This record gives sequence, structure tokens and C-alpha cells, in this order.
Amino acid sequence: MDTRPLQSVDLNLLLALQVLLEERHVSRAAERLHITQPAMSKTLTRLRRVFDDALLTRTSHGMQPTPRAEALAADLRGVLEGAKQLLTPTGFSPAHLSGEVTLAMSEFTGLALLPHLVTRLQVLAPRLTIKTITRVDNQLDKLASGDLDFAIHLEHAHYGPDYQLDSLGSNPMAVLARRDHPLVGSMVSWDHLVRFPVIRLYISDLDQAEVVRTSEIFQRIRNPQLGSFETSHLLTALEVLRQSDHLMPAPSYLLRNTSAREGIVALPLPGDVHEELHYMLVSHHRVAQSPLHIWLRQQILETLASLREIANSAPD
Repeated sequence: MDTRPLQSVDLNLLLALQVLLEERHVSRAAERLHITQPAMSKTLTRLRRVFDDALLTRTSHGMQPTPRAEALAADLRGVLEGAKQLLTPTGFSPAHLSGEVTLAMSEFTGLALLPHLVTRLQVLAPRLTIKTITRVDNQLDKLASGDLDFAIHLEHAHYGPDYQLDSLGSNPMAVLARRDHPLVGSMVSWDHLVRFPVIRLYISDLDQAEVVRTSEIFQRIRNPQLGSFETSHLLTALEVLRQSDHLMPAPSYLLRNTSAREGIVALPLPGDVHEELHYMLVSHHRVAQSPLHIWLRQQILETLASLREIANSAPD
């Protein structure tokens, strides 16, 4: 759009012209705009210069619009109504939402959350498109730039002041293996664990996560003398786990999923090791006043709360 013709014009003049055309009287137009009659006369003079036309002329029947003014009137009301709509807050209706919202989350999180969240949104906002990305680095930067709307990830060691944070709680960390793995049924030590290769499911921004600094499991299960398998696909990781002697560090809630846990168990951890993975829902303050983002954030939190209630009520 070429904005140069607009830069030298006070757009308030368009409102003044509309009122003048409706009233066809300078004094009454001045009253409606809460300005003096001399100020209104000066405004009419400016309008005449801008449009190079008299616009309103005095006759025995009062002020009458010129043909140029009548031609302007045909479009002027629509222009002003459009501007009014831009400046007037609209009622928020989830049922009429459209567009796309992008969320970043790991496949672990997506497997637990998305079936329930998508089902909920299908009822409440059937026209809204939810796009999830499982492999995206520099998530905080992408939230700030608008490439992401929300991120659900392992708690970072540091967040700047421009982010809205919701703690999603924590979940115990586990080391998973196939059901007939050599370590199943035995007392497990670190020496036992490091004898087996590890599956590493790709986790975005893992180097920024607090767990990297504090986790004994992440640190001690690594064996530089053995190779490992890394993938960004959870289903692939689970199949490799079922068919090999690999081990896989993972959140324990993965075993609540019937299809995911088939043929897989959590090994007892050495000694009294108990580690929690802490998760955060993150958005940037640029969307803090967006009705859509406020509403969707609440839907995510309520869905996760309902999942926790289900987990807490399930028999051990």
C-alpha cells in the first residue's frame, strides 16, 4: 500500500466532512464535534484545499453539497464505519474463531495432552486450527517474534521479564526398557545402566533446561564408550526400545498411555534417586491482551488439570 498520499492529510478531516455533509450547517457541525464555529469554518477551508473543491456552497436553501462532495459521500461513510470497526472491541466468541495457532511441545507432552485438548477445542472452537511443532529450537526467541504462540517445555534455567509463565507441575523421571530386558527383575545400579546404549528422544532447547544442570540420570546414564540412538520421532523410539537392549530416559507419565507402554516397563532407579521433570507453559507478553490467546491458554491449563485429576483418581 502506498501511504504517501495519506501522510500529508489529517484523517480527522474526513470525520469533519461527514458531519458537515450530514448537517449542511457549519454551526451545527461545530456543536457535534465539540469545537467552536470559527474552528469549524477553518476546517471547511482546509477540506476545500485538500479536495480542490468548494464541497458546500451557500444557496437560498442553505448550504448544499457540490457534485464532488456528493461523489465523496458515497464512499465516505463506509470508510468511517470501517475505521470505527477497527477501533471498537468486538465480542469474543470461541465458536466463531478462525485462523491458526502454533504450539511447540515435545512428542512426550503431545501424546498426553493433544488428544484431550483437540477434542475439547473441536467442540468449543471448531473452526480454529491448531498447529504443533515438536522440533523447534530457540523457542523463546520464536515466541517473541510471533513464529510461536505458546511453548510447553521443560523448565528453563532462565526466562526474561517479557514472558508469561504457567507452571504445569512435575512428573517423575524414569528409565524405560523392553519388558524382557536383561535388567528387568534385578537390582539396578549405575554400573548396570551404563552397560547399555541409550535412546535419546530429541528435546528442543534441552541445553537451556534446568534438568540438564541438576539431573543425575541425564548425567550418569551416558557412556561415551557406547553409541546411542537419537530421533525426533517418539513412535520410532518406542519401537527401537521394544526390539533392542537400549534404555530410554523419559517422563513416567508416558506409561499411562496404553499403546505407548505395550511391552515396555520402567526400571527401578539406583539407590534412592528420585528426579522430577518440571514443565512450563510459556507465551510472550505481546499476546497478553489477545482474547484468543487468553482463552486458549485457559483451555490448555484446564485440560491439563483434568488430566491430573484422572491420573490421581486412577488405581495404582
